[in-house]
Amino acid sequence: MRSVTCSMGVSLDGYIVGPDGGFDWTAPDEEVFRFVTDEIRGVGVHLLGRRLYETMLYWETADQDPSLDAPMLEWTALWKPLPKVVFSTTLSAVQGNARLASGGLAEEIERLRAEPGEGDIAIGGATLAAEAAELGLIDEYRARVYPVLVGGGTPFFPRHERRVDLELVETHTFSSRVVYLRHRVAR
Repeated sequence: MRSVTCSMGVSLDGYIVGPDGGFDWTAPDEEVFRFVTDEIRGVGVHLLGRRLYETMLYWETADQDPSLDAPMLEWTALWKPLPKVVFSTTLSAVQGNARLASGGLAEEIERLRAEPGEGDIAIGGATLAAEAAELGLIDEYRARVYPVLVGGGTPFFPRHERRVDLELVETHTFSSRVVYLRHRVAR
């Protein structure tokens, strides 16, 4: 069965977006960018909330940007054909290899897990990831912890009233002092 993963950059104090809505502190250096590119190779479908989908639209045509370097072109070549499911109540159409979700999050994940296919089911976007966590749908949390305290904003882990035990699967410290932590939900 395909795993559902949540992979994001997070501040040391636990936020993916600061109180001002900014996340410029998550801009990856070359080493972290290579790591994230390698990580996307293991994704079979990406679930996105509307805001993340709109942010990532750039990559649908980025290969036409003559200023892109080889690593960014490689990312584009991986991202563009990747199937995407967008959860939105305001969009009526999406672009690229994306479709609007036809059901709720739990129903979409159940359907995707039942379909034949390779690669993880990745979840992106704070609201969508929080909903998946609340429903107990996430199998792995993959946090790239940045050495910064932002003091508030959107938390990586939603506040809910249940305990979730995790097993450490992998760690890596980058030369930029970013620390990667990969945890599997203990079931």
